[in-house]
Amino acid sequence: MSQRDRPVTLAPAPRRGLGAEVATMIRGSIFTGAFQPGDALREVELSTALKVSRGPVRDALQILEREGLVRSEWHRGATVTVLSDEDVAELDSLRGVLESLAVRRLVENANDFELIPIAMAAKAMERAEDPYGMVRCDIEFHDTVFRAAKHSRLLEAWAAIRSQVFLFLIMRVNTSTAGYLEHIRLEHDMLVAALKSRNAEAALELFAVHRKHAFDLLSPGS
Repeated sequence: MSQRDRPVTLAPAPRRGLGAEVATMIRGSIFTGAFQPGDALREVELSTALKVSRGPVRDALQILEREGLVRSEWHRGATVTVLSDEDVAELDSLRGVLESLAVRRLVENANDFELIPIAMAAKAMERAEDPYGMVRCDIEFHDTVFRAAKHSRLLEAWAAIRSQVFLFLIMRVNTSTAGYLEHIRLEHDMLVAALKSRNAEAALELFAVHRKHAFDLLSPGS
């Protein structure tokens, strides 16, 4: 019997476990501000609040730690990540590289129909009622940009830092919300217009300015 003809034995595919579901709930609480950067995430309290055993909570915290949303230390336990100045700088520079590729691909390849979801994502910002809702809309807008770029590995690279960028933007609104809702809506309308104009350099400059506003607010000496 050739190797190709041999029966293949595989373990059953794992189902989405309870730990992943608990991670989704904790992640949502971080993204809505219920848990703030630096807050303790105690297994006993979480298991009681979520009505699950400590096992799934422990699994969930490990998932979130891999995403960069949670940090664990032996003497402190798990806490919501507080991004350092170095973290912020690295995220900003990497996001810039990824977005530049996405924008160039969009300008060069996307047709008007493919830009519609991006315009709709910007339009959805009009319904955001508070800064945390606007942060979610902001991230969803950039999700749409990366999907429209039609580059699977680029999308995976964005997914790898997405949660930390979300946390970065939460830290931004925790620092200041003065004029935030109106300013962000206007910025994204301008981003959409630049993409529609097919002007790559103008679009890249506007995306860079958009990132810089948040980065400057959290940078040392700002």
